[in-house]
Amino acid sequence: MSSSTAPRIAVTGMWSNRIHGLRFDGSAVAAAVLRSVIRAGGEPLTLFAEHPGEPESRLHGFDGLLVPGGSDVDPARYGQGRHEATATADFPEQDEFEAGLLAAAVRLGLPVLAICRGFQLLNVEHGGTLVQDLPSDSPHRDSVHEVTLRDESRLAAAMGVGSLPVSSYHHQSIDRVGDGLTVVGTAEDGVVEALESADPGVEMLAIQWHPEDSSAEDPRQQALFQWLVDRARAKREARND
Repeated sequence: MSSSTAPRIAVTGMWSNRIHGLRFDGSAVAAAVLRSVIRAGGEPLTLFAEHPGEPESRLHGFDGLLVPGGSDVDPARYGQGRHEATATADFPEQDEFEAGLLAAAVRLGLPVLAICRGFQLLNVEHGGTLVQDLPSDSPHRDSVHEVTLRDESRLAAAMGVGSLPVSSYHHQSIDRVGDGLTVVGTAEDGVVEALESADPGVEMLAIQWHPEDSSAEDPRQQALFQWLVDRARAKREARND
């Protein structure tokens, strides 16, 4: 499939004060995330955090949105003081940038995949809260652990399984689940691992783990990116009919 016909997936870039090979700051997205979108038949395009336009205008011409992992969400967004272990983004407006795009994508009816930080930000933007630092011996820190998916959920249908091992390296987790969100995946210790919108008309998958770590070898993980690209293609074809 050529890039001219591939569904265009907007991917939010993380502003970083230091990037290898650059003299100054820059915007980054994990190459594994971009490759996973390409492998699914999509064309990923990275959006920079600064822009003079409104979020909806930025998504004009795109068919889907992907918000990947990155720094911690500013706890002020969910009414808490900062824990000493919380490390927010280098760019103060990073949260607002991604939150605006998440909301705009829903208004525009675009499919959304939110990973790790994106998952946590989505919960916060729906009025939820986070645990700012998990115990040092938590199985979610730099490990692989099992996740159970809710039967008949959009996520389970997309991945084609009811449980699977996932790559996990987060020190924060969901505390209170946001309004209008449904838990569709949990770890053995009860930590929330996946969310969907309670509105069946909102095409959104949000996961705590990193599917890009093994998506090249594991079709279950690649299926998440395939879902996004397939739904993006369907949305574009519907618009063009």
